[in-house]
Parts: sequence; C-alpha cells; structure tokens
Amino acid sequence: MAQTQNGRKGRTITLKSRSDGAELAAYHATPPPSIDRKGGLVLVQEIFGVTDHIRDLCDGFAADGYEVVAPSLYDREEPGFEASYSDEDIARAMKLRDAAGFTHTKGDIQAAIDFLHTRNNLRVHITGYCYGGSVAWLAACRCKGLTSAAGYYGRHVIDFIGEEPKCETILHFGEQDQTIPMDWVREIEAEHPEVRVYVYDADHGFNSDRRKNYDEDATAQARERTLELFEMADL
Repeated sequence: MAQTQNGRKGRTITLKSRSDGAELAAYHATPPPSIDRKGGLVLVQEIFGVTDHIRDLCDGFAADGYEVVAPSLYDREEPGFEASYSDEDIARAMKLRDAAGFTHTKGDIQAAIDFLHTRNNLRVHITGYCYGGSVAWLAACRCKGLTSAAGYYGRHVIDFIGEEPKCETILHFGEQDQTIPMDWVREIEAEHPEVRVYVYDADHGFNSDRRKNYDEDATAQARERTLELFEMADL
C-alpha cells in the first residue's frame, strides 16, 4: 500500500526485487500537473539510505518533469534505515553497504525500472550518488530498459571497469576526493571513451548540501549536465 510522506508530495511504495522477490520500500515522486512529463528516473541512495536529502533530490527532479523512484536498497538488512553524517552513523552505513554489496543490484533496480515503464514512461533514466553512483554504473551495464545513466562519485566503478554500459552514460567525480584516486578516473576514461567523464574541483559528496563537502558550483554544473543527458539521450 502506498503511503504519503509527511509534508511531502511524494509517497512510499513497495517494489518487489526481480532477483529474489524481496520487498523494498521506495520513495515515489511525480511531476505536478502543470509540468510536462519527460519520463521516469530511478534515483539511487548514498550509503546513508533514502534520507531527507535523497527525497529532496527526488522532489527536485519531479519538479523538472520526471517521475522518480528511490528504492531503499538496505531493506533486506535494516528496513527503513536512514543515517545522519555523524561518525557513528557513517560507520553503521558502511557496514550496511558492505552487507548489501551488489548481489541484488540488477534485480532491485530492474524492479524500479519496470515500475516506471508500467506507468507509461517510454524513457527511463538512472542517477545515483556515492554507493548509488556505483549502482547506477552497474544498472547501465546489466539492466534492461534504461535510456541513460548518470553516476556521481561511485567508488566501485573501477571494480566493474570491464563491464559495458548498454545506454548513454556519464560520470561525475571530484578532483579532491581522496576515496577515488584520479588514476582510477583516468583509467575509466581510457577504458570507456564512449562515456563522458566530468571532473570538478570538489570533494566526495559535493552534491549534498547536508555535508561539509558541499560545492554549490559543482552541484549546479553536474545537475545541468545530467538533465541535458536525460533530455538528449537516445534521440
């Protein structure tokens, strides 16, 4: 059953993974009636879960005309998990990320893609941040029905560098990000010349206005490039 989020236009729905049938909660935001619909978007969480920040991002893309779904990828391990940016919560989030890994990535994201297609979205895109940036890369390589993918500072992209995206893909990285060496970024560029890789004078997590690493200019430029990809891909 869908539930409306307090103070938000979005609602919580339930998706069933295509890998093992597990039920995952997901935040679902739709464009206002006054906005022309542009398609569907799967938005993938940071390591911190589907937090207020992630719901804000969903609402923002919905205001741009996209029907957005953000699945809670830790629901097998800890349903409803949402973390702050405290050291203690970061440690908890990292343990959950490691527990979840990427075993069910294809099936979980495929469920979100399929849901958006059932709602008459002919074009479905994906974006993700941190852990979600790596998930977005894998979804571009493994899932069906995606029009484009935009991944933000996905540390594990390098681990799956041998896989090939099936849709137009761009990647965003921060030059000051100590968790993703620039050597890795250049290796990804060399291996995948078809993928547009953008590097900003910013740190890991630059897109989150809840974090000390937030960079307004990098966020605005990356969002502009991501929206341009969504609108122009597969035309």
